[in-house]
Amino acid sequence: MSEQTSNASVVWHSTACSAQERAAAKRQRSACIWMTGLSASGKSTLANALEAHLLKEGFHTYLLDGDNVRHGLNRDLGMTDADRTENIRRVGEVARLMTDAGLIVITAFISPFRTDRDNARALFPEGEFHEVFVDAPLSICEARDPKGMYKKARAGVISEFTGIDSPYEAPDSPEARIVTGEKTIEQCVEQLAEMLLPKLQA
Repeated sequence: MSEQTSNASVVWHSTACSAQERAAAKRQRSACIWMTGLSASGKSTLANALEAHLLKEGFHTYLLDGDNVRHGLNRDLGMTDADRTENIRRVGEVARLMTDAGLIVITAFISPFRTDRDNARALFPEGEFHEVFVDAPLSICEARDPKGMYKKARAGVISEFTGIDSPYEAPDSPEARIVTGEKTIEQCVEQLAEMLLPKLQA
């Protein structure tokens, strides 16, 4: 983490306890598990199931969900490209503070732009950021459409909707790719846990 921001009068205050010590006290390694994918791809469902699995395994976690964050921290942001970038910037900073506290943070955000996700990754030490591409084709996401958002986007009721009139840039080389249209949620969690557990255990 940078010791100084762009404002020269604001200097990072070092604390007596390190991120490693906080994580060690929880008998785990801190991490950010960043789930990205189209709306209705299954990010929130998978994130919730993964957190429940990790808690049963004795890990200390917290889930940051896209809709929930927009009810509070990011309630002032819209859906323009600039606002989406700021949304992800803030979430990345919050997730970084949480991993500094020794937690395992799971995020579930469309985060459509590759540059924004790369900028979030850059906040974390090497090996602490795990990008998970929750991969479901647009046709499946539209068929699910639990909130009716695709229907509204197709009807022109809402604009700048990812996958319809705003782009989604899929990850080039994520740490994991989960194809939710081909597996049950239990199988998806099992696949993720197999990859993550060795990296989260102290």
